[in-house]
Amino acid sequence: MSKVTTRRKSRELALQMLFQLDMGRQEPDQVRKSFWSERKDLDETVREFADRLFDIAVERSEEINQIIERNAEHWKLDRMAAVDRNLLRASVAEFLGFPKTPRPVVINEALEIARRFSTPESVQFINGVLDSVAKELGKAEKL
Repeated sequence: MSKVTTRRKSRELALQMLFQLDMGRQEPDQVRKSFWSERKDLDETVREFADRLFDIAVERSEEINQIIERNAEHWKLDRMAAVDRNLLRASVAEFLGFPKTPRPVVINEALEIARRFSTPESVQFINGVLDSVAKELGKAEKL
């Protein structure tokens, strides 16, 4: 499996874990335990990166949610489609936790995943929000 394929699979799994956390109203440890119990045949590097993204999204959830709401004009998180909301969370977690990954790569990966799991309108929405977040984070780094 190529690094790109491995990373995309990890990002998809992180999205699914965040979705389960969001919709199932479980504790993060419960989500992780039930999620991985059904997926024992995965490459360890796929699992490790997915776990890191999930951990960052959970640990920094308040900060991530505020960043998303600031950059999603006229949108509250609870009004967004659950897939979109959690894909944004995973992507912002990657921006924050893996600053060496170029932001355009994170955005492009999110769009590819949105094309698979969401609607065409969502792809445009996610692109706009993540582009705005990337600009905000870029400005903050220059200060």
